[in-house]
Amino acid sequence: MALQILENNGTFHLEGNLNATTSRSFIIHFEHIISRLKKVTVNIEKVKEIDRNGVAAFKILLANALRNNKLFSITGNGCEDIYKDFN
Repeated sequence: MALQILENNGTFHLEGNLNATTSRSFIIHFEHIISRLKKVTVNIEKVKEIDRNGVAAFKILLANALRNNKLFSITGNGCEDIYKDFN
């Protein structure tokens, strides 16, 4: 399943899989968003799968946001794999 990104009231909702197939385009898309906005919130409630590439993508985006003094947050109780890796 592809990854779909929808924006609603400043929160970006992900739906689908964040994996080796989708992670590179996810990074490119959100690097552009981070460059434009001061605060980026990503909701992973409807993410079915996050593999190590998807977790790495979030780490890259978090580092990018910190480097540029931007806020980047992840919300939702979607795929628990991301929380296990960040903790």
